[in-house]
Amino acid sequence: MSSHDETVYLKHMRDYATEAWQLASGRCRADLDADRTFMLATSRLLEMMGEAATRLSDTTRLQNPDIPWKEAIGLRHHLVHGYDKVNLDMIWEVLSVDLPPLIASLDKLLHPPIES
Repeated sequence: MSSHDETVYLKHMRDYATEAWQLASGRCRADLDADRTFMLATSRLLEMMGEAATRLSDTTRLQNPDIPWKEAIGLRHHLVHGYDKVNLDMIWEVLSVDLPPLIASLDKLLHPPIES
């Protein structure tokens, strides 16, 4: 896999995570129950974020252990294969707690500081 492909998948992860986080901004946990469109949109974005993570090489994942690759991929599997058992409390925790540091880590990986 070329480094270009890796960058594309990392950007997809960051962009989907950012969009899900932005959709959740100003919302509360109860909105996942009350607004089906919100629940479906955020779940789909998290699913696509996890799918992008599956497309990264093991080398990229091993070189960046601070990013929770296993959890992102596991969330994707859970959303796709356990669609009938999705825990909305878990989805809310991902949206409100887990995404901001993940987005920051992905941004740092995509835009490393310039060394002087």
